[in-house]
Amino acid sequence: MANKISNQSFTKEELLNAMVETPHEAIIFVDTGGIIRFINEGYAEFLGYSPEELINRHILEIVPQTQLLEVLKTGQPQYGDIWTINGNRVVVTRLPIEKDGQIIGVLGRSVFRDEIGLALDFAKKIKKLEDKLASYRAELDHVRRAKYEADEIIGNSGRMLKLKNRIYKVAKTSSTVLITGESGTGKELFAHAIHNASNRRTRAFVRVNCTSIPMDLLESELFGYDEGAFTGAKRGGKLGKFEIAQGGTIFLDEIGDMDRTMQAKLLRVLQEKEIERIGGNKPVPIDVRVIAATNRNLEEMMRANLFREDLYYRLNVVLFQVPPLRERKEDIPDLTSELVKKLNKRLGATITGLDQEVMEMFLSYDWPGNVRELENLLEQAINLAEDKILYRSDFPVLKKRLERQLEGRSFSGTVRPLHEVVKEAEKKAILKALTVTDNNKKEAARLLGIHRSVLYRKLEQIE
Repeated sequence: MANKISNQSFTKEELLNAMVETPHEAIIFVDTGGIIRFINEGYAEFLGYSPEELINRHILEIVPQTQLLEVLKTGQPQYGDIWTINGNRVVVTRLPIEKDGQIIGVLGRSVFRDEIGLALDFAKKIKKLEDKLASYRAELDHVRRAKYEADEIIGNSGRMLKLKNRIYKVAKTSSTVLITGESGTGKELFAHAIHNASNRRTRAFVRVNCTSIPMDLLESELFGYDEGAFTGAKRGGKLGKFEIAQGGTIFLDEIGDMDRTMQAKLLRVLQEKEIERIGGNKPVPIDVRVIAATNRNLEEMMRANLFREDLYYRLNVVLFQVPPLRERKEDIPDLTSELVKKLNKRLGATITGLDQEVMEMFLSYDWPGNVRELENLLEQAINLAEDKILYRSDFPVLKKRLERQLEGRSFSGTVRPLHEVVKEAEKKAILKALTVTDNNKKEAARLLGIHRSVLYRKLEQIE
């Protein structure tokens, strides 16, 4: 039967008494000496006593594990604590009570009986959400970690060794770094390696591709926005990439594609070490290392008034110029070996090596797409291969590209036969390998990816 609703009026005392004697709450008050001065009937019954039996007794006699005395000691309230009394879990709030600026005791309130189940369910849901949030954070931290170390960058040519050694020197500072080089040379690898060699390695590494984000959205991506900054803005606003990278590194890839308006805003960030969210009215200090990369000639862009000169010099504090593959062909054998291993793992293949004719083709080609093109052609070949060795026939695309390359080269108005051009390129590669290794034929053969006996035979033909 439903309870009847009364329109009866109450005195203040009657109303207070009704609130205190609710069957759903335990209420207790102890003075500064820990003596129980008030306890409602619901709490006394819960403890197995009547209120009269508990008044003027010390709280520790009744509830030895009580935290009420801790609140007396610290003066700090405690909210929503899950507490066990007589084998029952209750939700407890403990509040210091003051009079004339002095603490005179502590009021304890506990939710129990039917409500405790609801409270515990709520606590479980909160714990579940916290666990899920922690999982998302861990996953996000993993995504935002730099992936590559300096020793994972393949290349033992003179220029590559100098660049790899420079990584460790530059990583000790927080100076801004500019990485230049053709598309596909591996500029991003150096950005990752610098971050991982620095004392920022445990913090975020945030990559921003300035080409893939529309310019009208790039500002909000980099600097974030406050709630209500514009129509469609998320409730609560949004953190920008610079704030996400706080304490770590932000990698601005394809910086040459950023328009002059954004260039001016980025310049201010580099100068002032602070950002301002869209719609915000106060600057946010940032501690972020900036690494920028581009495949464009920024000096030519400055002359064409497409890139700000002041920003260029702010970015170009430390310069890494990654050489194209055609200028470090002695690295091709090692690169090929590592790429084949990587592709075998990804594609589930079992390629063990390359025929010598294939390596001769590799050393003859100029690689306009650099390492990315090399990886792409190897993947195509592995998919075509019918053996565990890759042969010339597995590289039909490369053969066509080599033919076009040769067609583009003219000597006294004539096109030379392919075998002559290949032979000349082979000679140059062998002589360069011998120069790099100080005429160490064993090491030269290793760099060229051929057996020592093959090298001796080719040397006889050259001589």
